[in-house]
Amino acid sequence: MKRCGTTSPALWVCALFLAIMSMATVHAQTPAYPVRPITMVVPFPPGGLADTVARPVAEAMGRELGQTVVIENKAGAGGGIGMGMAAKSKPDGYTVLMALSSFSVLPEADTLLGRSPMYAIGDLRPLARFTADPTVLAVRADAPWKTVKDFVDDARKRPGAINFGSSGNYGTMHVPMEMLAQNSGVRLMHIPYTGAGPAVLALLSGQVDALSTGPATVLQQVKAGKIRILGHWGQSRLEAFPEVPSLKEQGFNVEYAQWSGMFIPSGTPEPIAQRLRAAARAAANDAKVREAIHSAGSPVLYLDSPDFEKYVQEDVKRMADVVRRIGKVE
Repeated sequence: MKRCGTTSPALWVCALFLAIMSMATVHAQTPAYPVRPITMVVPFPPGGLADTVARPVAEAMGRELGQTVVIENKAGAGGGIGMGMAAKSKPDGYTVLMALSSFSVLPEADTLLGRSPMYAIGDLRPLARFTADPTVLAVRADAPWKTVKDFVDDARKRPGAINFGSSGNYGTMHVPMEMLAQNSGVRLMHIPYTGAGPAVLALLSGQVDALSTGPATVLQQVKAGKIRILGHWGQSRLEAFPEVPSLKEQGFNVEYAQWSGMFIPSGTPEPIAQRLRAAARAAANDAKVREAIHSAGSPVLYLDSPDFEKYVQEDVKRMADVVRRIGKVE
């Protein structure tokens, strides 16, 4: 390479030239992103909250990134199989995870049961929260219970006779029901399924008597007159069901929120993480995404990466105590 002159103008021109060449070299060595489709792992079957949120978000992120974002439903173990798969994926930006609040629970549950966790909390980095709904207590429209008190009083008379469905042990549909049972001193029979969709079908077909799930999962069945909502685990009335009182209003001191959020494998290069973060933010503010999620019964309650990280850390601590109180569930 030609050597720089010794005069001040020559030195300045030379320094500028070398800086430009250095930037060009770095740019040439940094591959463009994304250059192929991105997989969004949904650790539950179609029909549940995670899938309901993931599909419009994936479509909007694909437009923002200029690449297709493909949904891959990987159900099982209350979401643990799909979350474990995402945690073990290559941190290159081509695998993202749309998880529910069971993310905060499952590692502690695995430890309680004496088995290796399917993933560690630190394996995945919180990038964006999209929703945070209190779950609702749903029964069939022809069920004898009109209030949560009716339901609990019947459960007291018939210990273990009333059953409920869930998306799996320690999942987002299991934990709130156990919290209610503990608070009211009743015993319910738990029947786990592979996701919210199958659990709702089980409720409709009479295989289970009740379930706790996100409002979006049962909104259409409520409108169709097939399901009744007895209460919810929130602090104030829900937009989807404004006439339904909370459990607290009905005398049961229990709260629980089922959130949905996007994660990426820890170690994903920061420039790629920021591209995905920006795309997730754009999706959360996209009118079509907000309408799709809202029409399903869940308003968008977005948290950007720093706030979502703090939220998850607090949720992990709180839910660890809940899991220990529930104890071993095989």
